[in-house]
Amino acid sequence: MAFLGSSVTYGFAAKGKSFVDFLAARDGVRVTKSAISGTTLAGRDPAGYLARLQSNFSSGDHYDLFVCQLSTNDNRHGKKLGTRTLADQRTNFDCNTTLGAIEEICREIPTKLGCPFAFYTCLQDDPAHRYADLIKELYQLQAKWGFGVIDLFHNQGLLASTAAHPNAMFDDVHPTQEGYLKIWLPVFEQELTNILAN
Repeated sequence: MAFLGSSVTYGFAAKGKSFVDFLAARDGVRVTKSAISGTTLAGRDPAGYLARLQSNFSSGDHYDLFVCQLSTNDNRHGKKLGTRTLADQRTNFDCNTTLGAIEEICREIPTKLGCPFAFYTCLQDDPAHRYADLIKELYQLQAKWGFGVIDLFHNQGLLASTAAHPNAMFDDVHPTQEGYLKIWLPVFEQELTNILAN
């Protein structure tokens, strides 16, 4: 499996070990992890999502699934949300916006890697509902592009477990190693199994 993301995929508060590394260690999943803290979906920064999708994954690679983190950094860095394109538009997206970058990723993965793909949402204190609004747009794009969604933001079981284990999170976004291993890993094991089965 391939994983593209930022600090949550990297393991910012867990010494660089996230659920991705635990999937490899516990379940024997062969993983490619491309994750740099603080990076965004939108834009053409050399360390950003789009640039790493080009540089860190080859058309000769064979993946059963590609998983992309729905970054919380776009809101924090003031990236424009943008607009979803029409159902028949498959090119020419505004990659300086978050939605345009997501659509470019949706175009690129089947073309370059030829594998199914999914996005996963993160936890975040979200009083202005900007991340929640982005998730709503993601579900609208799911209907167009046919990807899976692992929605941790709305996962009541995960939220309850996190609340019951104060050492599971470093802050509102980043799990600790304990949080990844005891709470996030079982969720990802189940969700990834469901996506692969379908």
